[in-house]
Amino acid sequence: MLLINRICFIPASTFLAGVILAAVLIRFFLTPAFAGDNFNTPWRVHGFIAQGLIDVDHSNYVNDDGDISAKLTEIGINASYQLSRDLRLAGQLVYLNGGNRYHEGARLDYLLLDWSAYSTENWLVNFYFGNFKNNHWLYSNTRDVPQARPSIILPQSIYFDGFRDIAEGGEGLDIKVSYSDDVLGDIDFGLSAGTSDISKDQTQIILSGFATGRLKHDYDLQASLYWRPLYSPWRFGLALLDSDFSYDSGEYDAFLDADIILQRYFLNALYQGEFWELSAELLQDRFVFDDFYFPGFHQDNLGQGLFLQGRYKVNNKLTLLGRLEKFYINKDDKNGRKLEQGSQGAIPAYFGYQNSLTLGGSYDLLANVRIEVEHHWFEGTARLTPVVLPDARANSREYWSLWAMQLMYWF
Repeated sequence: MLLINRICFIPASTFLAGVILAAVLIRFFLTPAFAGDNFNTPWRVHGFIAQGLIDVDHSNYVNDDGDISAKLTEIGINASYQLSRDLRLAGQLVYLNGGNRYHEGARLDYLLLDWSAYSTENWLVNFYFGNFKNNHWLYSNTRDVPQARPSIILPQSIYFDGFRDIAEGGEGLDIKVSYSDDVLGDIDFGLSAGTSDISKDQTQIILSGFATGRLKHDYDLQASLYWRPLYSPWRFGLALLDSDFSYDSGEYDAFLDADIILQRYFLNALYQGEFWELSAELLQDRFVFDDFYFPGFHQDNLGQGLFLQGRYKVNNKLTLLGRLEKFYINKDDKNGRKLEQGSQGAIPAYFGYQNSLTLGGSYDLLANVRIEVEHHWFEGTARLTPVVLPDARANSREYWSLWAMQLMYWF
């Protein structure tokens, strides 16, 4: 496997996922009786193709020239195999092209062994080994599937595109415990520990193009608790994250070795009625940065973000969406003045916050074909990449906007 990695320059887990999914596809096309929804077979195969157009004014969110872009591509295939009554193998490979939002190319979203360790009328306990999905935040377990998301672009206050691959999941162990009865309702508890691989391209997207070294994810511990009262359309949750990163500087690097701590605290609520879906999520994160710029450099910020979102189902095909969100890098510097003063004017104050309004809608052309459109109006640029050394020259406007449309097909 090491030799294969050196030849192909891909991680072992990605190669293994490719082999598994290739085998599934061969079985799919060579076995006429195979059907993804046939419960007599242990195999399940699903996938999606989504392509769109996006136009951004006055920022480099997608590209640097400001032209309409087709860099809104998502292609994915996922498969699972039921090894036994209690064991299931599952994986997903995707190809993404989102411009400056994240690096272009194929990646492994997850490859895991799901063990249903304990099951009764009230209890269900599952262990996930391998490269697991992040199931802790409100939309973290659906952000990788276009038709399952509430919008083309998720709220950047919480689901920052620059951290998409890091936040998608991790390699390690995930535990989920579910309890349900006629008094307490439904309770779900999750606990995971693992790390994510960060590519060189992703390192530069997060830090800066001047970074020649490598950002490493050293430690990640997450926990979540969700509660749905009996017969209630509401679901309430909280989640915690504690994560450590390190930067190993490269040759002729503009930056030094650094240690980074990221701690996040989430509160969320979801209402799902016959016609309305309402959701809200509140975030506070602690971002600690040591060294990097010069020996002894220290930064310790508490940031805050939130969004309020509503979706209305007009009929079986048409759904409308509206969303408000806010984000501040430092809750004690919500107008960004300290940020601008600390950088001696190199970083404008509007990099300290990002507020937005989103309006959109989706229409189902067929049972598995959907077109989605949305428009975003932004104030501030705090969620544009790179985040550590912002590009003030490419993002010279406090107010900017984008529209996007995407056609998606799934099977």
